[in-house]
Amino acid sequence: MEIKVKIPEEIAAQAKARGLPVEAYIEEILAQRLVAGPTGNGRTRTPAEVRAWLDSLAQFSDKIPPLPGIISREWIYQEHD
Repeated sequence: MEIKVKIPEEIAAQAKARGLPVEAYIEEILAQRLVAGPTGNGRTRTPAEVRAWLDSLAQFSDKIPPLPGIISREWIYQEHD
């Protein structure tokens, strides 16, 4: 894949300071971000943090109505007039 972007002078200077071509420096940055995951800080979440996140997702789950035995078109569009 090839992507064309305007490189800020700061990034070009950082690449030069490391003795790398800009392309190699950008590839290195992207690789580090992929390894770090979506949080971007490279830190693995503790089990307590994962549990707190899952609990926050489920906090209003008791308000979700149960699904009917058979999901019909009428049931899907019951709120639409």
